[in-house]
Amino acid sequence: MIAVLKHELRMYFHSLTAYVFGAFLLAFVGIGSMLYNIQAAVSNFEYVLSFGSLVFVVIVPILTMRVIAEERKQKTDQLLYSLPITTTQVIVGKYLALLIVYLIPLCLICLYPLIFSQFGDVYLLTSYGSILAFFIMGAALIALGVFISSLTDNQGFAAGIGIAVILLNYYSVSLSEYISSTAFGSVAAICVIIVALGAVIRHLTKNDTLAYGTGFVLFAVIMVTYWTDATKFEGLLPNIMTKLSLFERFSSFVNGVFDMTAIVYYITVAAFFLFLSVQSLEKRRYN
Repeated sequence: MIAVLKHELRMYFHSLTAYVFGAFLLAFVGIGSMLYNIQAAVSNFEYVLSFGSLVFVVIVPILTMRVIAEERKQKTDQLLYSLPITTTQVIVGKYLALLIVYLIPLCLICLYPLIFSQFGDVYLLTSYGSILAFFIMGAALIALGVFISSLTDNQGFAAGIGIAVILLNYYSVSLSEYISSTAFGSVAAICVIIVALGAVIRHLTKNDTLAYGTGFVLFAVIMVTYWTDATKFEGLLPNIMTKLSLFERFSSFVNGVFDMTAIVYYITVAAFFLFLSVQSLEKRRYN
């Protein structure tokens, strides 16, 4: 795992990837600091992070699009499979390298509240609590990017899908206001999600029985629940979209509340997508 970590870090810093990622992140946070902390004379640095969170839509796909897709395209993933390490160690090594690349510009950002505190009252506890949440939220999005990269050998496709998924998650709360809150609308949308889930399971496992069986069971549960008590589905889809939003949960930190449930949610999301990445690599390894 350490060898994979060192190889990935060497690759990122010998190319422009790490520098472009850091430049974009520092530029967005710098613009936010100028708008909020300097021009508007607002002492809340967490507002800057809320403004800067939009940059994840761009920088996460840039950072993660080649992490596995490039290996598959150049067939160098076969070398990884021959190493005396498990697939889990490969994914964890690559993921830790991504986190280090992400952490370096974030360490520079940690200096901003201290600098601003020399010229006014800055809520340091709230600021650094928000920075910690900002890091963990970014870690969850990076894990999502790793999983998307594991599904294809086309970097451009991985980046495009990553941008679309993260952008959808960013605006999911706003979009939920325009989504039907009726029971039938929620059921229809959930059925579409089940079909997509079945397609992902089939792609990862190449097991039609498991994919169709999972879909059938979920369809049956949804239909039985709907015919038993349809009111349970009223407003369900907008509520799900709000609950699944990584960015919406970050707003509690911006409002001065250190939400442990949000931290647990971010860590769970990261672990879930890393698990899926391992399964995707395992499928290709045994094929």
